Amino acid sequence: MFELINPATGETVDRIAELDDAGIEAALARAAAGYKAWRETSIETRTALLTKIADAWEANKQHLAERAVREMGKTITSAIAEVEKCISGFRHYAEHGPAYLAPTMVQTPTGHAVARWLPLGPVLAVMPWNFPYWQAVRFLAPTILAGNVALLKHASSVQGCAAAMEEMARAAGAPEGLFQNLAIKSDKVDAIIADKRVVAVTLTGSEGAGAKVAEAAGRALKKVVLELGGSDPFIVMPSADLDAAVKTAVTARVQNAGQSCICSKRMIVHADVYDAFLEKFVAGMEAVAIGDPMEEATVMGPLSSMQQRDTVLAQVAKAQAAGAKLLTGGTKIEREGAWMTPGVLADLDPESDVAKEEIFGPVAAVYKVADIDAAIALANDVPYGLGSSVWTQDEAEIERFARDIEAGMTAVNTLLASVPAAPFGGIKLSGHGRELGPWGLHEFMNLKAVMFAN
Repeated sequence: MFELINPATGETVDRIAELDDAGIEAALARAAAGYKAWRETSIETRTALLTKIADAWEANKQHLAERAVREMGKTITSAIAEVEKCISGFRHYAEHGPAYLAPTMVQTPTGHAVARWLPLGPVLAVMPWNFPYWQAVRFLAPTILAGNVALLKHASSVQGCAAAMEEMARAAGAPEGLFQNLAIKSDKVDAIIADKRVVAVTLTGSEGAGAKVAEAAGRALKKVVLELGGSDPFIVMPSADLDAAVKTAVTARVQNAGQSCICSKRMIVHADVYDAFLEKFVAGMEAVAIGDPMEEATVMGPLSSMQQRDTVLAQVAKAQAAGAKLLTGGTKIEREGAWMTPGVLADLDPESDVAKEEIFGPVAAVYKVADIDAAIALANDVPYGLGSSVWTQDEAEIERFARDIEAGMTAVNTLLASVPAAPFGGIKLSGHGRELGPWGLHEFMNLKAVMFAN
C-alpha cells in the first residue's frame, strides 16, 4: 500500500494499493498486445491522440495541479505551470511528429537507401517525484508518437499523480495497453526490465538509482537513457546585468523548493562583482515568500518530505563543518511538515566532500573566482555535467563557456529550463542519452536502412 503524505501538513491524503505480481503480468500482457496494434497506426492517428490527451489535460488543469501540491508540496502556481508545460509537450509532438519521423533518402554506389524511423515495443520509465507530471510526459509524448507503448513506474509519493496521468490518457481515447501506470515499488523493476516484452528503459533520478537500472538493462542488453543528478554552476562575469542575474539566481535556487536537477546550485562569481552580487543575493533569498503552497502568493512551499528536508539540513551542517559560512537561512522551520528556510553558504572549500555533492534543496553555495579560466575550472570540478547558466555580455566569453563547460546544456543570460523542442540531458554522472525534440523521440526507435538497387 502506498501512503501519500502532504508535506505541508504531514497528513495522509490518499492510500493506493500496490500492484501484485499477477497485476504486473497482466499489465505486461496488455502492453505487448497493445504494441502490436499501435505500431501499425498512422502518424496522423498518433498525433491526433496526442492532441486529444492535451485537451484532456487542459480540461483538468486545476485538478491535476492541486493533486501535485498535495502529494509533493510544490506551489499551486508552479504546479499549474507544470501542467501547462505538459500540455505544450503533447502539442509539440502532435505538431512536429510528421517532420520528426520523415524518412531520409541517401544515394549509394548501387542505387539508394531510405532511412526510416520505426517503433521498438514497450518502454519502461522509472520516474521521480519532483516534477511528477513533466518528467513523465517527456517520456510519454514521444513514446506515443513513435508507435511504442509506455509503462510508468512512478515514485511512491506521487502515485496519485501517476494514476491521474493514466486517467487522462483513457479519457482521450487511448487504446488498451498504450499507457499504463504500474503502482509498484523499486524491488519489482529489475524483473520488468528483464522481461522479454520490455525493449528499453528510461530513468530520471539519482546516480545510484541510475546505476542499478543501467546494470539491469545491461544484463538484458537493452537500451537505457539516464537523466540523473546535477550540481549546476551559475557563473556571473563583470559585464553581466547584475540585477537580472541575482533575480534569476534566486528563482533558480528556490523554484520547486530547490528540488530540481537543473536548478543552479553553485553560484560562481567573478571577484569584481562578487561583493555586490552576494549582498543582493542574500537579500533576495531572505525575501522569498514561504507559506501555504495552495496560496498563489507563495513562492516556496515545503520540501517533498521530512526525510528530504533533513537530508538538506545535514548537508548544511556538513558544509559548516568543512569551513563554510552560513550567511542566511538553511534552517528548519518549526511547524508541521517539511519546512526550511532558503540558505546561502559562502567560503566552502571546493575540494570538500559536500562541495562535490548535489544539494537537492533551497541552499546555494557562492564562490569567488579571479577570471574566466578559474570559473570554468570550478564549474567542471564536480562529477556532474547536466546544466549550466552563464551571465556575461562578452561574446568571446559566451563562446568559451559554450565550448568548455562540461555539461549537456548551457543557458546564456537566462534561466535554464527544459523545452519540448530542445535536447535535454547530461554527461558524466548526470547520465547519458537525451530527452525531448527529435533526439528524445529517436532514442527508442529503430533507425532502419531500406536498400534499393536503383
